[in-house]
Amino acid sequence: MSLSIFSRVPDLYWPCKGTSEGFTELNAFDGALLAAGIGDTNLVKMSSIVPPACKRVDPIKLPGGALVPVAYAAMTSSESGVWVAASVACGIPTDPSLPGVIMEFHGNGRGKDAEEHVREMAKQAFLYRNRELKEIISVSAEAQVPNTANCAAAFAAITLWWSDWGKK
Repeated sequence: MSLSIFSRVPDLYWPCKGTSEGFTELNAFDGALLAAGIGDTNLVKMSSIVPPACKRVDPIKLPGGALVPVAYAAMTSSESGVWVAASVACGIPTDPSLPGVIMEFHGNGRGKDAEEHVREMAKQAFLYRNRELKEIISVSAEAQVPNTANCAAAFAAITLWWSDWGKK
């Protein structure tokens, strides 16, 4: 591919999530990325817009080391017994020529609560834009910090990619 990924608009997306325990909070976060299927890539955190006509697909095996655009939420903790949660919601407009919106939320608590909150955030984003909402796609992850020396992480993301990546 001759064009930089930064000059092209992705046309595929998928939600992913993962949880993990680890020796440190960073180790737990790394494990959660692996569990989500994007741990061997370089995440490029983006603001929260789904390109127009972007198609939802099943997760794609990404090339190791690739720069991967993602909108994500992550929460880690080392406090024994604490629940951590992360959730993302992707609002898709009825009109496919318009962009969608991704909202992220993380905090202490349970995944169900985080997901309810982020879904409402997506609804509000569509109200601000005066756009008709076709659907909301959401995922959440939750983890409880174990009663050991380990830490825990919860991670949720919308991953963007290109349908023609690697095609000649």
